[in-house]
Amino acid sequence: MGYLLSTSKDSVLSHRSFNNFWISRMFSSTSFQMLSVAIGWQMYDLTHDAFSLGFVGLAQFVPMVLLTFVVGQVADRFDRRKIVFICQIIEALIAALLLFGNLHGWLGREEILVAAAILGACRAFEGPSSAALLPQLVPKAILQQAIAWSTSVGQTSQILGPSLGGLLFAIGPTLVYSTAAITLFGAGILTFFIRMEPIERKFEPVTMRSVFMGLSFIYQKPIILGTISLDLFAVLLGGATALLPIFAQDILHTGPVGLGLMRTSPAIGALLMSIVLAYFPLKKSVGLKLFGALAVFGLATMLFAVSTNLLVSLFALFFVGASDVVSVVIRSSLVQLQTPDEMRGRVNAVNSLFIGTSNQLGEFESGMVAGFIGAAPAALVGGIGTLAVAGLWMYLFPSLRRLRSLSES
Repeated sequence: MGYLLSTSKDSVLSHRSFNNFWISRMFSSTSFQMLSVAIGWQMYDLTHDAFSLGFVGLAQFVPMVLLTFVVGQVADRFDRRKIVFICQIIEALIAALLLFGNLHGWLGREEILVAAAILGACRAFEGPSSAALLPQLVPKAILQQAIAWSTSVGQTSQILGPSLGGLLFAIGPTLVYSTAAITLFGAGILTFFIRMEPIERKFEPVTMRSVFMGLSFIYQKPIILGTISLDLFAVLLGGATALLPIFAQDILHTGPVGLGLMRTSPAIGALLMSIVLAYFPLKKSVGLKLFGALAVFGLATMLFAVSTNLLVSLFALFFVGASDVVSVVIRSSLVQLQTPDEMRGRVNAVNSLFIGTSNQLGEFESGMVAGFIGAAPAALVGGIGTLAVAGLWMYLFPSLRRLRSLSES
């Protein structure tokens, strides 16, 4: 335990601003997961309409797509800490409005959709700004550790947020919204007290060229382009987690309990792997380790597809999550280390768009294929497709395959 709690000068835990950043992200991400669960449940309670429930997800997703290039410009021209702070305070106010709407009985379908859209817009600004802020908080030598710790926040929030949101909602929706409002306000306070190294940026006039420079930069950097596109297509093809309800009900016959375990298993695998990477950073043969992790992802997906035993399925899903986080840490580290600070906002905005799009389209693709050929064959095809993409990308991006370290250009 002494080693795990070490706060030496080589540890991110010795940097107070990073600690504020990490706890703030934990509060913010967990609260957003709680609010997503509560809003969805309440919308269905009010309307009993599946389409209205779908519009909640759409209201959160559309702002991220529409605001991508605006977000990048803002994050590169203004104080990123202040952007994150403002977003978290607005999110806290939305949670408070949902709370008062419940207390006074005026919360309806339209109000929930507006709240979801504002939350989606805030997250669209907060995500890239937060990612671009991270390199200003720790020395470059320990940035990969910081990214791994930051990644663990996302996985932890995916485990805690939905379960905590569901538990509190069962007691009463006002408890969810009040808890989220308090924690989001606390996240904002922590962000406000973050101190970072001042960096001089070179500003240029806002033109169409500058707006789309993030895309142009990624295209001109084969290593970054290869990593981001590899992750995009891997998630697109390997979206077996979208089919978990079918596996739980029709294949494994485990019911809601088994479904909950299957949803939790990849998040636990990802969380544990992110902690491992925080203490044992990737230093050698990074390119080969990336493709190796993708191969494990594909093989684990295939094992899950053919499994008829819950324990085997949980084992496979654990490795799906663990291998996926290796790709996330490598991709995030490459983006941060190989992007000039004055462009990190725009590049991270495009990266966030790719991530969000791949998750959404991956679920859609898996559902469509499963509708035609069945859930198990669809998951199996997805795993095989992931292996095929890995092989093709090794050929198309030899510089990525030969990459030895994350700082190598």
